[in-house]
Amino acid sequence: MIGKLQGTIDYIGDGFVIIMAGPVGYKVFTPEYLTPKSTVSLWIETVVREDSIRLFGFTTMAAQNLFNMLTGVSGVGPKVAMAILGTIKTDTLMSAIATGDAKTIATAPGVGKKVAEKIIVELKNKVGGGAFDFGADMAGGALPDLLAALEALGYRRMDVVDMAQKLVADNPGADVAKLVPMALKNISGNK
Repeated sequence: MIGKLQGTIDYIGDGFVIIMAGPVGYKVFTPEYLTPKSTVSLWIETVVREDSIRLFGFTTMAAQNLFNMLTGVSGVGPKVAMAILGTIKTDTLMSAIATGDAKTIATAPGVGKKVAEKIIVELKNKVGGGAFDFGADMAGGALPDLLAALEALGYRRMDVVDMAQKLVADNPGADVAKLVPMALKNISGNK
């Protein structure tokens, strides 16, 4: 088994890269944004099927662990897990699972509401527990209400979720009435 692979990106394809490690080129499927001719070090997960052996690479062990957790959910294979990890940042995904935010998870291609809810049900205790650390402020409270308020104002959830999480984390105990103006100021400041 390959646990970690270090080499130079020789080719970038659709959802995969060819990494040259010495004279051997490894085809590694990855959700990461990598640049050609750069040197990378990826944590590798090997998936063996009866008709193929595939390598999946991640820049962090947390992303690899999350990939393994996602593929452990019935109905979520490596392709769907990679689509999720390629669309949603690792910390945003963990927060969405911990807070029960199915809408954010469903923004990934090929992931509908039912699959998103299934991921939450099966992983909420794992993500909210010892494997990943979430404070009480992130695990509930104002975040879902803030996201709902921003959506009602016409903002796309995937565009504002990272900023909303940061606002909630930076302002513990603040209610939605205080957070919405801060979010709008933050959004207008980023334009």
